[in-house]
Amino acid sequence: MAKRWYVVHAYSGFEKQVMRTLRERVSLDGMEEKFGEILVPTEEVVEMRDGKKRKSERKFYPGYVLVQMEMDDATWHLVKNTPKVLGFIGGTKDKPAPITEKEAEAILRRVESGADKPKPKTLFEPGEVVRVTEGPFADFNGVVEEVDYDKSRVKVAVLIFGRSTPVELEFGQVEKD
Repeated sequence: MAKRWYVVHAYSGFEKQVMRTLRERVSLDGMEEKFGEILVPTEEVVEMRDGKKRKSERKFYPGYVLVQMEMDDATWHLVKNTPKVLGFIGGTKDKPAPITEKEAEAILRRVESGADKPKPKTLFEPGEVVRVTEGPFADFNGVVEEVDYDKSRVKVAVLIFGRSTPVELEFGQVEKD
């Protein structure tokens, strides 16, 4: 039988614990040949806190763990009886349906690309109103004109003496209003 990807519903906030527990149980039961990867899809995000860049992880699908496995009674029971697991997503209660290879590849690609270049925690869109928090224009409100995610910069139109002036700022210098 070929291994397929299944989505396991876990208690929110316990995804990593479920992933570790599943890996331990697979090796304790000697079922390594029936299981492939077990992962929590995450990406690295960068946020500015106290003037410093901090990296953290953000889950794509909070509350879910991806498990690559051969589905049979033994593997189904191993996953289903893991603490903090609510069950499988898709299919019926007794016969879960795997996600398609296309869906699995898209998720894995997203995980890999997220590791290469961290995304900002806050996303900005042109036309959005933001407040400048640092620098000479602190406490001014402005409208986002352009966003450059590669350089983590945003161009904001700030109203100064009744005139709209474009100002280029770093993500950490603005916050959503």
